[in-house]
Amino acid sequence: MRPMAETRYAQSGEISIAYQVTGDGPFDVVMIPGSTSHGAYDWEVPVFRTVIEHLSSFCRLIRFDKRGTGMSDRTAGLPDLETRMDDVRAVMDAAGSERAALCGISEGGPMSLLFAATYPDRVWALALYGSFARYMVAPDYPWGSSEAEYLRSVTEDRLRFGEPGFLEAGARHVAPNAPEEEIRALAEHDRYAGSPGADAALSLMNMRIDVRGVLGSIRVPTLVLHRNSDTSVKIEEGRYLAERIPGARLIEVPGEGHVGSAAEAVPWLEEVEGFLRHVWETSGSFEAEPERALATILFTDIVGSTERAISMGDRPWRELLEHHHAVVRRELLRFRGTEVDTAGDGFLASFDGPARAIRCACSIRDAVGELGLQIRAGLHTGECEIVDGKVAGIAVHTGARVAALAAPDEVLVSSTVRDLVAGSGIEFADGGEHELKGLPERWHLYRVADRHEPAAR
Repeated sequence: MRPMAETRYAQSGEISIAYQVTGDGPFDVVMIPGSTSHGAYDWEVPVFRTVIEHLSSFCRLIRFDKRGTGMSDRTAGLPDLETRMDDVRAVMDAAGSERAALCGISEGGPMSLLFAATYPDRVWALALYGSFARYMVAPDYPWGSSEAEYLRSVTEDRLRFGEPGFLEAGARHVAPNAPEEEIRALAEHDRYAGSPGADAALSLMNMRIDVRGVLGSIRVPTLVLHRNSDTSVKIEEGRYLAERIPGARLIEVPGEGHVGSAAEAVPWLEEVEGFLRHVWETSGSFEAEPERALATILFTDIVGSTERAISMGDRPWRELLEHHHAVVRRELLRFRGTEVDTAGDGFLASFDGPARAIRCACSIRDAVGELGLQIRAGLHTGECEIVDGKVAGIAVHTGARVAALAAPDEVLVSSTVRDLVAGSGIEFADGGEHELKGLPERWHLYRVADRHEPAAR
């Protein structure tokens, strides 16, 4: 292997994330890789080298290996989208990149979408190649796999990973027109980039990805590129993204396969270059304060507070309420939540990740239980207005309506929250469909399940 750039490491919690920086153009581009990558061996694969060299010719390109793959630390368990967003921020910080365009490749697309919606102050453009909003088939999303088919494929791929010719066959599937030497390089790359177990873990995390609820919250210029005969991600999935991301532009690239050959990469790379140059020259260098951002809203309130206050008397109740507030604020600090408002015995807080918000709600519930109190909690993820540094808008009202339906000691979430915590290990029980006062349509809600409840699918 001949790495053409120095490999550096960013610390994301306890995990070291390998990254490389190439090029010295006027703006930064962060490439969010597909399933696996290998910063050093990428240079040995003609199609990947073509991508790196072309992008580096006009920008400062930042590439990294996701945790569990390539030269980054291996991890136990599944990395959820929220954790991977933390990794991107760590890499950007380490590389000195305050603001960048994101280039999301294949399954790197959903995380790019979530990142752009959550941190609009750090993203000025978004380019997606061969990507999608959801992995699994659904009544309103007919292009994915069934759960049985998907799990069977993950098991078979893990068992056959080391068989002669297996990775080569996979390379031919994603690049059917590539020369034989490029097929061999792609297969060898997969051997370096991820182990059978790492590939299986990523596949299981990806199985639950669903960022459809985020698409309407994208506020940066977006380019969607998709091969019209993609063998892995159907062209309809690219069209789905472009139709639902405000102002997105779709370019259908002629050609078979998902990755393609080095020669086939040039046309779509030229489209990416033209798009990013245009956005940068017209608006990318202007750093406006974001007025809207994706956030997870948490509401909590004490069950039976009025009756409790009457039975205890004013002073004892005030002292207990002060203990409650201290506990809630301690847990908000621990889980990176922001206190937005406190009214009586209730809290409104916002989070930049739904899994952290759920874990915070559960931790608050358990901690105040030691004070002899019960709470109800409700969560919703949606686009919020940023007013004087605080969140407001319909998403906040939705979170309040969800909380109002929660039972004592229950953490109730909207379907949007549930869809965004794939790979987190958090399980849910079906909470049924409900009307939320003042809001259109019916909403499917989920309870955070205890260890003994069957998980909702």
